[in-house]
Amino acid sequence: MEKTSVAIGIFDGVHAGHQEILAEAARHGRVVALTFYPHPTSIFAPERTPSAIVSIDDRISLLEEHGAAEVVVIEFTKEFASKSPAEFIEEVLLKQLHATHVTVGSNFTFGHKASGTVETLKELAHGFEVSAVQLREDRGSAISSTRIRNLIVDGDIERANELLTRTFYLKGPVVHGEKRGRTIGYPTANLGLAEHATIPADGIYAGWLSVGDYRWAAAISIGTNPTFPGVRGRQVEAYAIDQEGLELYDQEAKIEFVARLRDTLKFDGLDPLLIQMAQDCAEAKKILGR
Repeated sequence: MEKTSVAIGIFDGVHAGHQEILAEAARHGRVVALTFYPHPTSIFAPERTPSAIVSIDDRISLLEEHGAAEVVVIEFTKEFASKSPAEFIEEVLLKQLHATHVTVGSNFTFGHKASGTVETLKELAHGFEVSAVQLREDRGSAISSTRIRNLIVDGDIERANELLTRTFYLKGPVVHGEKRGRTIGYPTANLGLAEHATIPADGIYAGWLSVGDYRWAAAISIGTNPTFPGVRGRQVEAYAIDQEGLELYDQEAKIEFVARLRDTLKFDGLDPLLIQMAQDCAEAKKILGR
């Protein structure tokens, strides 16, 4: 009978550190990734709930992409959180998942009030072995979802991408905006965003816009467009460079962020804005062409 190797974590972003946990789990049998949704913080301190690097659906897809044969998502509730470490092991790892090996990060905690640690897991293990993966460091700091989230919010997309081992992206429907871009020759796709999405810092970025089977080089803007003050809120919009006549409303779009080009600026009129936008597109094409 094939052994069941369970990898446990929240796995938001499925970054380089998570990938090491999955790789270690794969050495011990068929990998079952065990994750939790919603984020535990949303249950006990909703006001401190971290933004999500990826949606739960994409988390599942990324876990499978990195070696999980199966992904089990446990709904995180107050009732589930009240289980003791021993109950979690008996009810989830043994009875539900039939684990023969369990792999976690070295800072793993579990059970009521996070009272269980890696040592607790090893002490209470019966019928399975335990591997604890030391948190991978990069430039002296551990790779973590929190660190990557902060890099994205600060606009350091290139560093975030390195730690993710892929380009950071946002997904959502293309929604109607002010349509000003159409009138100045730069029609943009405005992205409707999930409530807890992680949004990069305001600025202009080089990246990719994908809809269906199509993928275009793009110049991406995040912010409120201070050159045209009004009531509009913060928006994420992408211009598909050199493309004309695209009708993307209500379609699901994906915007990938490759590099940050500059801060958001306020221009003294339309002409200097158009000059800068042309320069942004040229720079984005140059970066993406590499």
